[in-house]
Amino acid sequence: MSSHGQAAWELLLPAVGAPARRRGRALQEALREGVRSGRLAAGTRLPSTRALAADLGVSRGLVTEAYEQLTAEGYLRSDRGAGTWVGDAVRGRFADGGDDRDGGGGAARGRGDATDGRGGGAAAPARGEADGARGGGTAAARGRGDAADGRGGGAAARARGDAYRVDGGGTAARARVDAHGVGDGGTRAGATDGRGGGTAARARGDAHGVGGAAASRGRVGARRPTGGTVVDFRPGTPDLSLFPRAAWSAAHRAVLARLPHPELGYPDPRGLPELRAALAAMLTRRRGVVADPERLVVCSGVAQASSLLGFVLRARGFDTVGVEDPGSPEHARLFASTGLGTVWLPLDEEGLRPEPLAASGVRAVVVTPSHQFPSGISWSAERRAALLDRVRAVDGYVLEDDYDGDFRYDRAPVGALQGLDPERVVYAGSVSKSLAPGLRLGWMLVPGALLDEVVERKRTMDLGNPVLDQAVLAEFVTRGGYDRQLRRCQRAYRERRDVLLAALAEHLPGTGVSGIAAGLHVIARVPKDFGPPERFLARAAGAGVALRPLEEYGTARPADGDVRLVIGYAHLAPSALTAGIRRLAAAVGGSDGDGGG
Repeated sequence: MSSHGQAAWELLLPAVGAPARRRGRALQEALREGVRSGRLAAGTRLPSTRALAADLGVSRGLVTEAYEQLTAEGYLRSDRGAGTWVGDAVRGRFADGGDDRDGGGGAARGRGDATDGRGGGAAAPARGEADGARGGGTAAARGRGDAADGRGGGAAARARGDAYRVDGGGTAARARVDAHGVGDGGTRAGATDGRGGGTAARARGDAHGVGGAAASRGRVGARRPTGGTVVDFRPGTPDLSLFPRAAWSAAHRAVLARLPHPELGYPDPRGLPELRAALAAMLTRRRGVVADPERLVVCSGVAQASSLLGFVLRARGFDTVGVEDPGSPEHARLFASTGLGTVWLPLDEEGLRPEPLAASGVRAVVVTPSHQFPSGISWSAERRAALLDRVRAVDGYVLEDDYDGDFRYDRAPVGALQGLDPERVVYAGSVSKSLAPGLRLGWMLVPGALLDEVVERKRTMDLGNPVLDQAVLAEFVTRGGYDRQLRRCQRAYRERRDVLLAALAEHLPGTGVSGIAAGLHVIARVPKDFGPPERFLARAAGAGVALRPLEEYGTARPADGDVRLVIGYAHLAPSALTAGIRRLAAAVGGSDGDGGG
C-alpha cells in the first residue's frame, strides 16, 4: 500500500467501521472533516476512486458518489481526465488554524470542549459550567434600551397586512399582503433605493418583491380567481395533514412529565441547551454544516433569522442586502423592515452571476444555494466559491436560507454552503416545510463575530422562544421522530411530483418542466399555443385555478410569449393535482377536460 493510500486509510477509517447502510454518508463526513481540519490541504490530489476503494475495502461506487457529492458542495474539484483535488473554498477557524473571530463570546475557546460523536462531530460543551445561563451566556443584557419592533413572536415583518416602515431609504412602504403573500396594490416594500450600483432601482411604481400578484396596475398575474378558488397551485405550503400528531403528542407528554420547574422560567435567548445540542447534531449529520451548539440560536423561523441579522448588519453600517433574482420576495420585505435596502442580483443556471454581484457593491447577500427558490437549481461549486471569495474580499456576510434543503429525490441533498466558511455564512432553517409553519420554530448558526449582537437582539425582541415548544422539538429530534417525518414526507411529495408531471404531459402537452429534482414545486413552461400569458392567467383565474407566474419572483420579463408558472404540489392530494391540471387545461384550451371536479 502506498504512503498516500495508508494516509487515506487512517483518515477515513471511521467510514469503514460504520454500518453498511451508513458507510457512504460516513465517508463523506470524514472527507469534509479532513478538508475543514486542514489534514487534506487545498490542492491535494486524492487517490483515484478505484485505488481508494481498494485501500478502504469498499465499493468503487461508494467512493465515486462521495467524490461527486463533495465536488458539488465545493470541498473538492474534479478536472476531467486529471483526477480529483481538494478545493480552496473552505475557510474559517477549522482550515485557518483556529481563527475563530468570534468577537469575544462565540465558540468555546480553550475550554476543553469534547465532541459527542453525534452526527459526525457536533461540539458538546464540557466546561463544568451551567450551559444556558440566563441572559444568553455570551450576550449579557447591556441595558441599551434598543427595544425591538417585532416583539411578541419576533420578525418585524410578518406579512399580515402590516405597514412596512422603511425600504432602505427611510420611506414608508405600505405593502399589504394576504395570507399567501399576494399584494393588493400600493408601493413596494423592500424597494431598493438605487444604492449598490443601481442594479435594482427600477422605479416602476409596481410592487416588485411583494410576494405575488403585486400592485402593478394591469400587470400580468394581478388577478385573483373569481367565483372562488377550486384548486390552488401556488407554492409555499406543505401538506399539513402529514403533521405527526401522535408522535408530537407523545413527545409533549414526555416533556411535561420530566421538565424541571426551573426550566419554565425565562429562557436563554439562544434557546434551550438540549434543543441546540440536538439540532447541532442533526444539522451536522444531515446538512454538512459546522454546528457548534454555542453558536446556534433558536428563532421563530427563517423570517426572524432574517430580521435579527438585518438589525445587526444595519447597526454595523450595512445599508443594502443583495437578493436573488428571481428569488423569494419575502427576503426583501424582511430586510426592508430593518432599514436595509435590497439589490436584486441576476441568476443563471449555475447560481448568482459574479459580474453583477461585484458591480452591485453589496457586502451582504441572502441566497438559497442548495435548492434555489424558485428556479429549483442547485448552485455549482464554482459559484459557491465565487460568492464566498466576494464576501471575504469586502468583509461581508452571506445569509443561507436552506429552503427545502432536505427534500431531494434523485440523490443525496447537496450540503449547505455554511460548511465551507462558518465565519462568513449565517445558516438559517426551520421546520416550516418538514412539520408545519405554524410551529414558528427555526434556527440560525451565527459566525462568532456576530454572535453577541444577534443574541442580544433576540433577547430584546422577544426574550426567547417558548421553552415547552423547544423541549418538545428536542425530544422529537433526539428520539428519531424528525428523521422519520422527513422520510414520510419525502415519499409523499415524490409521488405527488410524479402525478403532477404526468398530468401536465397529458393535458398540457409540450409543457417543459424544470426544478423537479428537489423541493415542493416545479417550474412549468407552457407553450404560447395555449395563449398569451395575460389571457392564460385570466382564463385560469376564471375557472377557479390559482396560479403564480414566475415573473412575480424577479425583474425579468421574458418576451417569448410562453407562460412560466411556479406550481406547488406538496399540499395537494394526487387526485386533486390531476383534477386541477385537467380543469386548467379545459379553461385554456388544452387536451380534453371536463372542468375537473
